[in-house]
Amino acid sequence: MQPVRGQVAALLPKNLDMAERKRMNTATCPVARALDLVGDRWSLLIVRDAFDGVSRFSDFQASLGAARNILASRLKALVQEGILESQPAADGSAYQQYVLTPRGQALFPVIVGLRQWGEGQLFARGERRSRLVDRESGQPVARLGVESADGRPLQFDEVQVVGK
Repeated sequence: MQPVRGQVAALLPKNLDMAERKRMNTATCPVARALDLVGDRWSLLIVRDAFDGVSRFSDFQASLGAARNILASRLKALVQEGILESQPAADGSAYQQYVLTPRGQALFPVIVGLRQWGEGQLFARGERRSRLVDRESGQPVARLGVESADGRPLQFDEVQVVGK
């Protein structure tokens, strides 16, 4: 017999928090630790918007379309993790603004890498999309790549993870 609406909650364990997830902050993998902080789409989109100059709650909300509670939660977490800093608005108003810290600014290559991957994998040839260009020259930003210590380009099958 299938449960009817309202009975499903009664079937779940009492201590189950649907939003709770396993923390990865002690993992030996740097990717797992990084994703523990910024691994949901809202956090990365907030960081992306901060790089684009967005700094106020209302502007993040207008840009992202996120629910207020979700946006507030992600902004709070990014501040707690030292990725953003909350400070009085530069215009002297009663509002707060969120600015990238050096730790947050260090995510720039991550955002650029995701952008470039998306450009290459998720858009049809000629499809309209935003572009990232050098402010000074107006030229597109060069593609990111992985290099050896001596500058040789490396592919995924030319590297290995050690110390697992």
